[in-house]
Amino acid sequence: MRVHLKTLGCRLNEAELESWSREFQHHGIRPERNPENADLLVINTCAVTEEAVKKSRKLLRRAQRDNPGAKLVVSGCYVSLNAEQAAADLGVDLIVPNTDKEHLAEIAIRELQLPTMPATAMEPDSYSPLQRNRQRAFIKVQDGCRYRCSYCVVTLARGEERSKPLPQVIEEIRLLQAQGIQEVVLAGVHLGGYGSDCNTSLKQLVEAVLRQTDIPRIRLGSLEPWDLPEDFWGLFDNPRLMPHLHLPMQSGADSVLRRMSRRCRSGEFLDLVKAARQKIPEFNVTTDIIVGFPGETETEWQQTLDFVEQARFGHVHIFAFSPRSGTKAAYLDNPVARDIKRQRSEQLHHLAAQLATENAQGQQGKTVQVLVEGNPDKKNGQFLYSGYTPNYLRVRFPSAENLENRIVSVTINQFDGKTLQGSL
Repeated sequence: MRVHLKTLGCRLNEAELESWSREFQHHGIRPERNPENADLLVINTCAVTEEAVKKSRKLLRRAQRDNPGAKLVVSGCYVSLNAEQAAADLGVDLIVPNTDKEHLAEIAIRELQLPTMPATAMEPDSYSPLQRNRQRAFIKVQDGCRYRCSYCVVTLARGEERSKPLPQVIEEIRLLQAQGIQEVVLAGVHLGGYGSDCNTSLKQLVEAVLRQTDIPRIRLGSLEPWDLPEDFWGLFDNPRLMPHLHLPMQSGADSVLRRMSRRCRSGEFLDLVKAARQKIPEFNVTTDIIVGFPGETETEWQQTLDFVEQARFGHVHIFAFSPRSGTKAAYLDNPVARDIKRQRSEQLHHLAAQLATENAQGQQGKTVQVLVEGNPDKKNGQFLYSGYTPNYLRVRFPSAENLENRIVSVTINQFDGKTLQGSL
């Protein structure tokens, strides 16, 4: 029995996919890269935007078209919110809602009566993401969210907050390191809420991971800026915790943030970023910005541009607002016209690119540690490898020898307008 797994959306979906792969292999069902050769197709969908919904539906249709004989199992936010529609319109064999997705493999085997092969089963610790050319492993430590930002449908799809027990996280990291993984990303829907249901905290989790494992590199997934305690930056004194955070702000105008039901204001965020950069050299902050939230005036938009410039983000994920049914924002007055959203998006893309270029140019001459990724290009008889610096900047460099999954010292020589270029 062969299974092809595919995901859309966030790092959390990536982490869930890795977990399902291990569980299927534990029952003798092997992963298959080519969906046309699989007996079972498993798709993890997304619903964060209307575009994500369209992509999810398109992916499901393509899966059926390319391999109509395979069983189709679907999970994720899109089908959790639209289970009846997905089952009726898309002919899905089995829907596993987000609340049950921790046991997806077990449920699929039982409900679809899939043949398992105990004799050929692989123990969970024998499967490595490296087999799928993944040098970085995502670990889902938390699910669900207690907050209700007015535009967000994901919290409705994910349900109440649930934390993975700390010993289980430690064991998973040790297992991945034994398989050759050198970098893990701790991910969650509301990562800063880790431990709210079990009398602990994200800070205590990170301290335990640093103390009880020796994996070389640890990253944190997206974090809400209001979740960080005052003493949080001290964690980065340990060089194994990578100096980069994605702190989604969504707007730089406090009046818009109030309509969004966000719990952080622009001045507080700028103070937070200032404190991080004073404490941690080369600290990189990235963010999300929603363009054209209902009622967004030209003055509010200019406040957002000014805020982004002051924060000097390393990268900005830009989303044009699209109403999601079931959220408060879908019913707000004064929608922003599509052409205005497009113009503002172009403005922000230009500013973000300028800031990213200035940040990258400031790296020239520095020597950094890079985790080397696989699938290098080849040029003039040499491999052209790439990987990420500790502060999450991509760099490319040549080498005549195989460096995949090694951590190497690279000196940054230049920025070519797209990527940092370096040499060993």
